[in-house]
Amino acid sequence: MSLHYPIVLIAAVLVTGAAVAGYVTLQRRRTAALAAAGLTGSSKRAAVRRHLPYALLLAALPLLLVGLARPEATVVVPRVAGTVMLVFDASNSMKADDLQPSRLAAAQEAGVAFVEAQPSSVDIGVVVFGDQALTTQEPTDDRTTALAAIKRVGGTGGTSLGQAILASLGTITGKPVALPAEGAPPPDLGYWPSATIVLFSDGEETGGADVQAAADLAATAGVRIQTVGVGTTQGTTVAVDGYQLATALDEQQLTSIAKTTGGSYHRAADTDEVSDAAGAIDLRLTSKKEPLELTAPVAGAALVLLLLGALLMTRWHGRIV
Repeated sequence: MSLHYPIVLIAAVLVTGAAVAGYVTLQRRRTAALAAAGLTGSSKRAAVRRHLPYALLLAALPLLLVGLARPEATVVVPRVAGTVMLVFDASNSMKADDLQPSRLAAAQEAGVAFVEAQPSSVDIGVVVFGDQALTTQEPTDDRTTALAAIKRVGGTGGTSLGQAILASLGTITGKPVALPAEGAPPPDLGYWPSATIVLFSDGEETGGADVQAAADLAATAGVRIQTVGVGTTQGTTVAVDGYQLATALDEQQLTSIAKTTGGSYHRAADTDEVSDAAGAIDLRLTSKKEPLELTAPVAGAALVLLLLGALLMTRWHGRIV
Protein backbone atom coordinates (compact mmCIF):
# COMPACT_ATOMS: atom_id res chain seq x y z
CA MET A 1 0.00 0.00 0.00
CA SER A 2 1.24 3.53 -0.75
CA LEU A 3 0.14 7.00 0.29
CA HIS A 4 -0.20 10.16 -1.79
CA TYR A 5 0.68 12.24 1.29
CA PRO A 6 2.87 10.05 3.51
CA ILE A 7 3.57 12.91 5.92
CA VAL A 8 -0.06 12.62 7.05
CA LEU A 9 0.76 9.14 8.37
CA ILE A 10 3.28 10.67 10.77
CA ALA A 11 0.63 13.13 11.91
CA ALA A 12 -1.82 10.25 12.35
CA VAL A 13 0.60 8.36 14.59
CA LEU A 14 1.37 11.44 16.70
CA VAL A 15 -2.24 12.60 17.04
CA THR A 16 -3.53 9.10 17.81
CA GLY A 17 -0.75 8.52 20.33
CA ALA A 18 -1.52 11.83 22.01
CA ALA A 19 -5.25 11.05 22.12
CA VAL A 20 -4.68 7.60 23.63
CA ALA A 21 -2.22 9.01 26.17
CA GLY A 22 -4.68 11.75 27.08
CA TYR A 23 -7.50 9.23 27.54
CA VAL A 24 -5.34 6.97 29.72
CA THR A 25 -4.29 9.96 31.84
CA LEU A 26 -7.88 11.08 32.31
CA GLN A 27 -8.95 7.58 33.32
CA ARG A 28 -6.15 7.32 35.85
CA ARG A 29 -7.14 10.66 37.37
CA ARG A 30 -10.76 9.57 37.46
CA THR A 31 -9.83 6.30 39.16
CA ALA A 32 -7.69 8.17 41.67
CA ALA A 33 -10.49 10.62 42.40
CA LEU A 34 -12.98 7.79 42.95
CA ALA A 35 -10.51 6.01 45.23
CA ALA A 36 -10.03 9.19 47.24
CA ALA A 37 -13.80 9.39 47.66
CA GLY A 38 -13.88 5.81 48.86
CA LEU A 39 -15.44 4.46 45.69
CA THR A 40 -13.28 1.59 44.49
CA GLY A 41 -13.82 -1.47 42.36
CA SER A 42 -16.20 -2.04 39.50
CA SER A 43 -17.45 -5.03 37.60
CA LYS A 44 -16.00 -6.12 34.25
CA ARG A 45 -19.29 -5.23 32.62
CA ALA A 46 -19.10 -1.69 33.96
CA ALA A 47 -15.52 -1.39 32.75
CA VAL A 48 -16.54 -2.46 29.26
CA ARG A 49 -19.38 0.06 29.21
CA ARG A 50 -17.05 2.79 30.37
CA HIS A 51 -14.16 2.17 27.96
CA LEU A 52 -15.56 0.52 24.80
CA PRO A 53 -17.30 3.59 23.28
CA TYR A 54 -14.16 5.69 23.72
CA ALA A 55 -12.00 2.88 22.32
CA LEU A 56 -14.14 2.86 19.17
CA LEU A 57 -13.79 6.63 18.79
CA LEU A 58 -10.04 6.42 19.28
CA ALA A 59 -9.80 3.60 16.72
CA ALA A 60 -11.69 5.76 14.20
CA LEU A 61 -9.26 8.66 14.60
CA PRO A 62 -6.20 7.13 12.85
CA LEU A 63 -8.43 5.75 10.07
CA LEU A 64 -9.79 9.23 9.38
CA LEU A 65 -6.30 10.68 9.29
CA VAL A 66 -4.96 7.90 7.07
CA GLY A 67 -7.90 8.53 4.72
CA LEU A 68 -6.64 12.12 4.35
CA ALA A 69 -3.32 10.69 3.12
CA ARG A 70 -5.21 9.06 0.18
CA PRO A 71 -3.93 5.49 0.52
CA GLU A 72 -3.89 3.27 -2.53
CA ALA A 73 -3.02 -0.32 -3.31
CA THR A 74 -1.69 -1.82 -6.51
CA VAL A 75 -3.89 -4.57 -7.89
CA VAL A 76 -3.25 -6.90 -10.82
CA VAL A 77 -6.09 -6.66 -13.34
CA PRO A 78 -6.41 -9.36 -16.04
CA ARG A 79 -7.22 -8.07 -19.51
CA VAL A 80 -7.05 -8.98 -23.17
CA ALA A 81 -4.08 -7.10 -24.53
CA GLY A 82 -1.13 -7.32 -26.85
CA THR A 83 -0.69 -7.52 -30.60
CA VAL A 84 -2.89 -9.37 -33.08
CA MET A 85 -1.87 -9.83 -36.70
CA LEU A 86 -4.84 -10.54 -38.97
CA VAL A 87 -3.47 -12.49 -41.94
CA PHE A 88 -5.60 -12.79 -45.09
CA ASP A 89 -5.07 -15.28 -47.88
CA ALA A 90 -5.62 -13.33 -51.11
CA SER A 91 -4.56 -16.05 -53.54
CA ASN A 92 -6.52 -17.13 -56.61
CA SER A 93 -8.30 -19.90 -54.71
CA MET A 94 -9.87 -17.32 -52.36
CA LYS A 95 -11.94 -16.07 -55.31
CA ALA A 96 -13.96 -19.30 -55.12
CA ASP A 97 -17.66 -18.84 -54.44
CA ASP A 98 -18.37 -21.89 -52.28
CA LEU A 99 -18.85 -19.18 -49.67
CA GLN A 100 -20.98 -16.30 -50.93
CA PRO A 101 -20.06 -13.94 -52.39
CA SER A 102 -16.52 -15.38 -52.20
CA ARG A 103 -14.11 -16.88 -49.71
CA LEU A 104 -12.11 -13.66 -49.55
CA ALA A 105 -15.19 -11.51 -48.99
CA ALA A 106 -16.30 -13.83 -46.18
CA ALA A 107 -12.86 -13.59 -44.58
CA GLN A 108 -12.92 -9.80 -44.83
CA GLU A 109 -16.37 -9.66 -43.23
CA ALA A 110 -15.16 -11.84 -40.37
CA GLY A 111 -12.03 -9.72 -39.98
CA VAL A 112 -14.09 -6.54 -39.71
CA ALA A 113 -16.34 -8.12 -37.05
CA PHE A 114 -13.27 -9.34 -35.18
CA VAL A 115 -11.67 -5.88 -35.10
CA GLU A 116 -14.86 -4.18 -33.97
CA ALA A 117 -15.18 -6.63 -31.05
CA GLN A 118 -11.69 -6.05 -29.64
CA PRO A 119 -10.91 -3.74 -26.69
CA SER A 120 -8.65 -0.74 -27.21
CA SER A 121 -5.85 -2.57 -25.36
CA VAL A 122 -5.33 -4.79 -28.43
CA ASP A 123 -3.16 -3.46 -31.28
CA ILE A 124 -4.19 -4.93 -34.64
CA GLY A 125 -2.07 -5.26 -37.77
CA VAL A 126 -2.93 -6.66 -41.21
CA VAL A 127 -0.92 -8.94 -43.51
CA VAL A 128 -2.10 -9.94 -46.99
CA PHE A 129 -0.48 -12.87 -48.75
CA GLY A 130 -0.52 -14.87 -51.95
CA ASP A 131 2.72 -16.45 -53.09
CA GLN A 132 4.43 -13.61 -51.20
CA ALA A 133 3.33 -11.67 -48.12
CA LEU A 134 2.98 -7.95 -47.50
CA THR A 135 2.26 -6.10 -44.27
CA THR A 136 -0.39 -3.61 -45.31
CA GLN A 137 -0.92 -2.18 -41.83
CA GLU A 138 1.44 -2.07 -38.87
CA PRO A 139 -0.18 -2.93 -35.51
CA THR A 140 -2.27 0.00 -34.26
CA ASP A 141 -5.01 0.74 -31.76
CA ASP A 142 -6.71 2.91 -34.40
CA ARG A 143 -9.67 0.77 -35.43
CA THR A 144 -10.51 2.95 -38.44
CA THR A 145 -7.06 2.40 -39.91
CA ALA A 146 -7.17 -1.36 -39.30
CA LEU A 147 -10.64 -1.68 -40.86
CA ALA A 148 -9.57 0.30 -43.93
CA ALA A 149 -6.61 -2.07 -44.41
CA ILE A 150 -8.92 -5.10 -44.26
CA LYS A 151 -11.33 -3.63 -46.80
CA ARG A 152 -8.43 -3.02 -49.22
CA VAL A 153 -7.44 -6.70 -49.20
CA GLY A 154 -7.19 -8.14 -52.70
CA GLY A 155 -4.67 -9.99 -54.80
CA THR A 156 -3.85 -12.88 -57.03
CA GLY A 157 -1.32 -15.68 -57.47
CA GLY A 158 -0.42 -18.75 -55.46
CA THR A 159 -0.37 -19.37 -51.72
CA SER A 160 2.57 -19.33 -49.32
CA LEU A 161 1.34 -19.90 -45.79
CA GLY A 162 4.91 -20.13 -44.55
CA GLN A 163 5.80 -16.73 -45.98
CA ALA A 164 2.67 -15.24 -44.38
CA ILE A 165 3.74 -16.53 -40.96
CA LEU A 166 7.29 -15.18 -41.40
CA ALA A 167 5.99 -11.74 -42.47
CA SER A 168 3.72 -11.64 -39.42
CA LEU A 169 6.59 -12.58 -37.12
CA GLY A 170 8.69 -9.86 -38.68
CA THR A 171 6.02 -7.28 -37.95
CA ILE A 172 5.63 -8.50 -34.35
CA THR A 173 9.36 -8.54 -33.61
CA GLY A 174 10.21 -5.42 -35.60
CA LYS A 175 12.88 -7.09 -37.73
CA PRO A 176 13.01 -9.28 -40.87
CA VAL A 177 12.46 -12.95 -40.14
CA ALA A 178 13.61 -15.79 -42.37
CA LEU A 179 14.01 -19.51 -41.91
CA PRO A 180 17.53 -20.63 -41.01
CA ALA A 181 19.69 -22.43 -43.51
CA GLU A 182 19.68 -26.20 -43.29
CA GLY A 183 21.54 -27.32 -40.18
CA ALA A 184 21.74 -23.77 -38.75
CA PRO A 185 20.09 -22.86 -35.43
CA PRO A 186 16.82 -20.91 -35.57
CA PRO A 187 17.08 -17.12 -35.24
CA ASP A 188 16.57 -15.63 -31.80
CA LEU A 189 13.33 -13.67 -32.07
CA GLY A 190 12.85 -13.13 -28.36
CA TYR A 191 9.70 -14.21 -26.58
CA TRP A 192 6.35 -12.61 -27.47
CA PRO A 193 3.63 -14.32 -25.40
CA SER A 194 1.15 -11.44 -25.84
CA ALA A 195 1.19 -11.70 -29.65
CA THR A 196 -1.31 -13.71 -31.68
CA ILE A 197 -1.59 -14.40 -35.41
CA VAL A 198 -5.10 -14.96 -36.77
CA LEU A 199 -4.86 -16.66 -40.16
CA PHE A 200 -7.84 -16.59 -42.57
CA SER A 201 -7.20 -19.07 -45.38
CA ASP A 202 -8.47 -22.07 -47.30
CA GLY A 203 -5.18 -23.76 -46.38
CA GLU A 204 -4.10 -24.61 -49.90
CA GLU A 205 -0.32 -24.31 -50.20
CA THR A 206 1.36 -23.84 -53.57
CA GLY A 207 4.94 -23.20 -52.51
CA GLY A 208 7.27 -20.82 -50.73
CA ALA A 209 8.71 -20.97 -47.23
CA ASP A 210 8.27 -24.27 -45.38
CA VAL A 211 4.97 -24.03 -43.47
CA GLN A 212 5.87 -26.36 -40.62
CA ALA A 213 9.26 -24.72 -40.08
CA ALA A 214 7.61 -21.29 -39.96
CA ALA A 215 5.03 -22.54 -37.44
CA ASP A 216 7.83 -24.04 -35.33
CA LEU A 217 9.60 -20.68 -35.35
CA ALA A 218 6.41 -18.95 -34.17
CA ALA A 219 6.01 -21.48 -31.37
CA THR A 220 9.61 -20.92 -30.24
CA ALA A 221 8.93 -17.17 -30.08
CA GLY A 222 5.81 -17.74 -27.96
CA VAL A 223 3.48 -16.49 -30.72
CA ARG A 224 0.24 -18.43 -30.99
CA ILE A 225 -1.44 -18.91 -34.36
CA GLN A 226 -5.22 -19.21 -34.55
CA THR A 227 -6.49 -20.43 -37.92
CA VAL A 228 -9.88 -19.88 -39.53
CA GLY A 229 -10.70 -22.21 -42.43
CA VAL A 230 -12.50 -20.31 -45.20
CA GLY A 231 -14.26 -22.50 -47.73
CA THR A 232 -15.75 -25.99 -47.89
CA THR A 233 -14.08 -29.38 -47.88
CA GLN A 234 -16.26 -30.36 -50.87
CA GLY A 235 -14.63 -27.53 -52.78
CA THR A 236 -15.45 -25.96 -56.11
CA THR A 237 -13.68 -24.62 -59.18
CA VAL A 238 -12.32 -21.16 -59.81
CA ALA A 239 -11.40 -19.49 -63.10
CA VAL A 240 -7.71 -18.52 -63.34
CA ASP A 241 -6.33 -17.16 -66.62
CA GLY A 242 -9.09 -18.87 -68.57
CA TYR A 243 -8.68 -22.24 -66.85
CA GLN A 244 -10.97 -23.91 -64.30
CA LEU A 245 -8.95 -25.02 -61.28
CA ALA A 246 -10.31 -27.22 -58.49
CA THR A 247 -9.95 -25.88 -54.96
CA ALA A 248 -11.06 -27.13 -51.54
CA LEU A 249 -10.51 -26.29 -47.88
CA ASP A 250 -7.43 -28.03 -46.47
CA GLU A 251 -8.37 -28.44 -42.80
CA GLN A 252 -5.44 -30.72 -42.03
CA GLN A 253 -2.93 -28.04 -42.97
CA LEU A 254 -4.62 -25.32 -40.92
CA THR A 255 -5.11 -27.61 -37.93
CA SER A 256 -1.44 -28.57 -37.96
CA ILE A 257 -0.32 -24.92 -38.01
CA ALA A 258 -2.56 -24.01 -35.08
CA LYS A 259 -1.67 -27.10 -33.03
CA THR A 260 2.07 -26.50 -33.44
CA THR A 261 1.81 -23.10 -31.75
CA GLY A 262 -0.77 -23.97 -29.08
CA GLY A 263 -3.57 -22.28 -31.01
CA SER A 264 -6.80 -23.72 -32.35
CA TYR A 265 -8.45 -24.27 -35.71
CA HIS A 266 -11.92 -22.92 -36.37
CA ARG A 267 -13.89 -24.41 -39.23
CA ALA A 268 -16.38 -22.25 -41.08
CA ALA A 269 -18.70 -23.68 -43.70
CA ASP A 270 -20.54 -20.45 -44.61
CA THR A 271 -20.15 -16.71 -44.24
CA ASP A 272 -21.96 -16.52 -40.90
CA GLU A 273 -19.86 -19.34 -39.48
CA VAL A 274 -16.66 -17.57 -40.55
CA SER A 275 -17.71 -14.58 -38.43
CA ASP A 276 -18.72 -16.84 -35.55
CA ALA A 277 -15.39 -18.66 -35.71
CA ALA A 278 -13.47 -15.38 -35.64
CA GLY A 279 -15.50 -14.26 -32.64
CA ALA A 280 -14.65 -17.48 -30.79
CA ILE A 281 -10.90 -16.98 -31.07
CA ASP A 282 -9.25 -16.97 -27.67
CA LEU A 283 -6.78 -14.11 -27.38
CA ARG A 284 -4.03 -13.86 -24.82
CA LEU A 285 -4.89 -12.70 -21.32
CA THR A 286 -2.26 -10.42 -19.84
CA SER A 287 -2.25 -8.55 -16.56
CA LYS A 288 -1.76 -4.92 -15.77
CA LYS A 289 -0.98 -3.34 -12.44
CA GLU A 290 -3.44 -0.58 -11.67
CA PRO A 291 -3.71 1.69 -8.62
CA LEU A 292 -6.81 1.30 -6.46
CA GLU A 293 -7.51 4.22 -4.13
CA LEU A 294 -8.55 3.10 -0.65
CA THR A 295 -9.72 6.44 0.74
CA ALA A 296 -13.41 5.52 0.53
CA PRO A 297 -13.21 2.13 2.30
CA VAL A 298 -10.87 3.51 4.99
CA ALA A 299 -13.15 6.49 5.61
CA GLY A 300 -16.15 4.15 5.59
CA ALA A 301 -14.57 1.96 8.27
CA ALA A 302 -13.85 5.05 10.38
CA LEU A 303 -17.45 6.23 10.01
CA VAL A 304 -18.76 2.85 11.16
CA LEU A 305 -16.56 3.00 14.26
CA LEU A 306 -17.68 6.57 15.03
CA LEU A 307 -21.36 5.71 14.64
CA LEU A 308 -21.01 2.57 16.77
CA GLY A 309 -19.12 4.46 19.48
CA ALA A 310 -21.69 7.27 19.48
CA LEU A 311 -24.57 4.77 19.63
CA LEU A 312 -23.04 2.95 22.62
CA MET A 313 -22.35 6.24 24.43
CA THR A 314 -25.92 7.37 23.93
CA ARG A 315 -27.34 4.03 25.05
CA TRP A 316 -25.08 3.48 28.06
CA HIS A 317 -24.33 7.04 29.20
CA GLY A 318 -27.14 9.12 27.74
CA ARG A 319 -24.76 11.51 26.01
CA ILE A 320 -22.02 11.73 23.39
CA VAL A 321 -18.83 12.93 25.09
